[in-house]
Amino acid sequence: MSVSFQLVRTLTGHTDWVRNLAFSPDGRILASVGWDASVRLWRTQDGYPLHTLTQHTDAVSAIAFSPDGKTLATGSKDKTVKLWQPEGDHLRVKTLKGHKDWVLAVAFSPDGQWLASTGRDCSICLWQLATGQLLGQFQGHTEWVFSLVFSPDSQTLFSGSWDKTIRLWRLPTGEPIQTLKGHTKWVWSVALSPDGQTLASGSADNTIRLWRLSPNLDDGETVRILTGHSDWVLCVTFSVDGEFLASGSADRTCALWQAGHSRQEPEVQVWQAGKDRLVQLLRGHTETVLGVAFCPKGHWLATSSGDATIKLWQ
Repeated sequence: MSVSFQLVRTLTGHTDWVRNLAFSPDGRILASVGWDASVRLWRTQDGYPLHTLTQHTDAVSAIAFSPDGKTLATGSKDKTVKLWQPEGDHLRVKTLKGHKDWVLAVAFSPDGQWLASTGRDCSICLWQLATGQLLGQFQGHTEWVFSLVFSPDSQTLFSGSWDKTIRLWRLPTGEPIQTLKGHTKWVWSVALSPDGQTLASGSADNTIRLWRLSPNLDDGETVRILTGHSDWVLCVTFSVDGEFLASGSADRTCALWQAGHSRQEPEVQVWQAGKDRLVQLLRGHTETVLGVAFCPKGHWLATSSGDATIKLWQ
């Protein structure tokens, strides 16, 4: 199967790094968060700005939609998680406090029961979504935790950390299941294939690892290492059908990133999952590519960057 994304539009409005983004489950809304302390909602079809939410008091790094699309969660350097829900023409906000430092990742369980959050305090908080109650805090990572993803059955949580490991946790107890080791530098991002059988991880060692998970998740092995990137891999995500894996990367200290091309043209790479084959490079951002998301409906791909823009590809 071939893929060919074309740049459709560039969204502007953020005034600093656009650290992350997420599509609503129906694909109609794209939400973004940035180091300008704002959360922005855009209409996917035409890029129209719908809302700018400014209740966070510091940089916002984490964002996720609940499976039913009725709740948006964000995490910030202000140490809080905020839950945004429609209320008439406005959005009602609830603030969850439990972290002692910057919240870097949030994720909803597919069954809609739980929200997980994590960050620079190295702890993982599990929240009851309906009540906002903190159910537990899981300890084990020894460095900042940057990414979270639930298994399709909502019974397992995966976390990727700067301690170079990926940990699996049994829910809701937080019992450690196993630790995946292989990356030689920080793990920035983890993503799970829709069938729950393959985990992808992006790292500061410039590689993406694909891990095959055993049925009971007590074992995992690297089955493929994608080495086309020449800078840190900051974000990875699977398409809804599991056919493609998209990854964004850059070296924020020396250069943006290249993957064998000019250092002046940071890129997003789209890989065909299971075939270890680079199928397309998407150029256009002028700074580090920080976030990438496939739309659940329609053939949209969104990327966010340190150039303070979001690009929509179709």
